Amino acid sequence: MGRLTGALPVAAHRWGSTATAFLLLLLTVQAAQRAELGGDATAATINHSLTLLQRLQELLQNGNSSDSVLRVRTAASDEAKVFHTHQLLLSLQSEVFEGLLRNQSVVTLHEPPETAALFEKFIRYLYCGGVSILLHQAIPMHQLASKYRVWGLQRGVADYMRSHLASESSQGHVVGWYHYAVRVGDVALQESCLQFLAWNLSAVLGSAEWASVSVELLLLLLERSDLVLHSELELYTAVESWLSRRQPEEAVAERVLRAIRYPMIAPSQLFRLQAQSAVLARHHGAVRDLLFQAFQFHAASPLHFAKYFDVNCSMFLPRNYLAPSWGSQWVINNPARDDRSTSFQTQLGPSSHDAGKRLTWNALFSPRWLPVSLRPVYSDSVSGAVQAVRIEDGRPRLVVTPAMSSPDFAGVSFQKTVLVGVRQQGRVLVKHAYSFHQSSDEAADFLAHADLQKRTSEYLIDNSLHLHIIVKPVYHSLIKAKK
Repeated sequence: MGRLTGALPVAAHRWGSTATAFLLLLLTVQAAQRAELGGDATAATINHSLTLLQRLQELLQNGNSSDSVLRVRTAASDEAKVFHTHQLLLSLQSEVFEGLLRNQSVVTLHEPPETAALFEKFIRYLYCGGVSILLHQAIPMHQLASKYRVWGLQRGVADYMRSHLASESSQGHVVGWYHYAVRVGDVALQESCLQFLAWNLSAVLGSAEWASVSVELLLLLLERSDLVLHSELELYTAVESWLSRRQPEEAVAERVLRAIRYPMIAPSQLFRLQAQSAVLARHHGAVRDLLFQAFQFHAASPLHFAKYFDVNCSMFLPRNYLAPSWGSQWVINNPARDDRSTSFQTQLGPSSHDAGKRLTWNALFSPRWLPVSLRPVYSDSVSGAVQAVRIEDGRPRLVVTPAMSSPDFAGVSFQKTVLVGVRQQGRVLVKHAYSFHQSSDEAADFLAHADLQKRTSEYLIDNSLHLHIIVKPVYHSLIKAKK
C-alpha cells in the first residue's frame, strides 16, 4: 500500500470524493489490522468488510460519482452495453484498464458475444472481488481475465475448471476445456483434462463431446496405456465412429487406426471387424500388417512368438480394461474399521493361447497400517512403549499377491493397477489410479492423503470404498531365433 499512500493526494484530486473515501477506508482497515497487539487482552479486530462490499456494489449499480464510461460492443449488435464505472477501482485490478483510462474517460471495447454476455459479472468482480460462474461460462470468463490481465480472476477460473472436470453437463465440457487450455498455454489445466479423459474414457466415448475431439487429442489418448475402458474393442468402435463422422484425410485416418492395439482384441472379434467394418475395409492396406501380426500373436505360444517379434512395445501392452478377465471390482464397506481380504481370478495373458489359463490373486486391505518409522518402539523399562502412536497416524494399505506360482509364468510379468472411484455430481468416476509392478506387492502411496475416518470423505461413496483392481500381464521378448 506504500505506492497508493504516496499517490493519495493526486488520486483525491483526480478521481473525486468517492475514490478518496474508498482509499481512506482501505488504509484505515489496514492500520486497524496492524494495531493488533499479541498478548494484549484488549486488542480486537472490527470487521465491516461486508458493508464495504455492499457499498462498492451500490457504486457500480447506481453509478454514483462515476468518472469513466465503458461501452461494450459486439459485431452481432448495433447497440452497446454501457457501464458507468470508477477509474480508480478498475485501475487497481487491471493494468490494462489503467492504461486505457489514463487519458480518456469514455472507452469503447469490442468483445465477442460470449464474453460480452459476461462483462457485467466481470466488472462486478473488479468492484467486489467475487463472482459466480457456471460450466459454460468458464472459458469466456477466463478470456476476459486474461485479456484485461486480472490475474487473480484468471487463476480462480482455472482452479474452478480443474475442480469441476467431473461435473455433469448436457454436452460435456472437458474436451472443450482441454482444447482451450492448449490454445492459451495453460499446461496444468491441459494435463488435468487429459488425465480425466484417460481415466474416464468410457464415459466420454458415449457422450456428445466425443465428436469434438481433435486429431491431436485423439492421438495423445490412443498412445496412452493408462486409458480406462471396458475393452480395446470398445475403443475401436468409438474410433470408427469418430472417423466416420470427421472424415479426416487419409494419412490421419491411417495413423489413428494404427494406434489401436489389435493383439488385445480376440480373434473372433477381429474376424468380425474385417467382415463388417466399413472403415477397416477402406483402410485395410494401412493396417494389414498389424492384423496379420495380431492373428499370429493369438495363434502361437507367447514364448514362441516372443522369439521372433518384439513384444516390448505398446502394441502388446494392455490398457486398463474393466472386463472381468482383467480384474475385479471390490467395494469395501466401512473401510476405516477392519482389515479386509478378497480373491479374484484373471486370464494369464491376452494371447488366445492363454485364454483357458486362470491366475488367482489375493488382495488384502488394511485401513490403519503404520510405516516402520511410526511403529511403536518397546524397551525393557517400566514405561514399556516409548513412542505413543495414534490410530490416525496410520495410512491405508493394499497388497495384491498371486495365490500360486507356475512355470507358465515364464516370460510374463504383471503390472497391477488400482482404480479408486468417487461420486461427483451424481456420477461414479475414477479420480485416482495407483500402479505397481510385479516386483512390488503394493502401491507405496496408496490413498496416502485419504481420510477414511470421515463419512464425508471424497474417497467414500455411501461410506464405502469403491476399488477396481486390474492385473495387466506383460510379455517379454526372449532370445530371438534366426529367421
